Amino acid sequence: MSRPVSYQEASARERLQQLFDADSFEEFLPPSARVISPHLGQLNAPVAFDDGVAVGRARLNGVTIYTAAQEGGFMGGAVGEVHGAKLVGLLRRAVQDQAAAVVLLVESGGVRLHEANAGLIAVSEVMRALLDARAAGVPVIVLVGGANGAFGGMGIVARCANVVIMSEEGRLAMSGPEVIETASGVEEFDARDRALVWRTTGGKHRYLMGDCHAIVADDIAAFRTAAAQAIATLTEAQGQPVQLSLEALEAEQQMLAQRIARFGQLRDPVEIWSAMGIADAANLPMLDIDQFIAVAGQCRMGA
Repeated sequence: MSRPVSYQEASARERLQQLFDADSFEEFLPPSARVISPHLGQLNAPVAFDDGVAVGRARLNGVTIYTAAQEGGFMGGAVGEVHGAKLVGLLRRAVQDQAAAVVLLVESGGVRLHEANAGLIAVSEVMRALLDARAAGVPVIVLVGGANGAFGGMGIVARCANVVIMSEEGRLAMSGPEVIETASGVEEFDARDRALVWRTTGGKHRYLMGDCHAIVADDIAAFRTAAAQAIATLTEAQGQPVQLSLEALEAEQQMLAQRIARFGQLRDPVEIWSAMGIADAANLPMLDIDQFIAVAGQCRMGA
């Protein structure tokens, strides 16, 4: 039996090559096209010939999908003007070609500060393009398992998708730990407390809170299986709607209101887990994925 391949430790292109059918990934605007940021060079900052994201199409169990993978090794996967434009172009082409689905391998600390407003505008355009894809009947699945997590604008982009799949090692939030500490002080959030960071933003907590729909082991094969299952469910007549409806937004708002009412006064995820009725909540981070899912059971929000 072959050993699992760590999703977290793989590069963007390694994930693309191993997540989808062998040799099926066809890249749009590859590094050889040398489409780089127009801003970084002016700041004497390093550039990447793909601007930190690979976009293209591939097959998953024979089904053609459109996909993008952010490279956390280049500026933490941060979004700049060209990086964002490539994501927007991918989503628009998926609509044009009526792709079976779009799979986004998100790993990003948010907007590239070097590009300031250009990066912010780029992220907003990605959000609009993603919602346009859903409105056109193209489901969007987001995978989060990289070392940099999904923060800032890309954290919002992830939650705009139909389905979010995470590993325990993945992290998802609006603001990063250092940002919260800088803005509100260490008493509000100690970014140096790595256990607290993972309890708060990691895959297990996000799964329990209903912020991600599936949690898998840190294994590319496990992400592949979960993505294929999500696509199959979304494309079946009985699957959840692809479009973002008013009813779905109202249900989400109701769930968030319930979360605040139940857990708004609690300061640590362990307290939240205990309030959800999970026995031995402090031991939850030590459980493997199968054990964790069994314990989570019907306790998770939205279950």
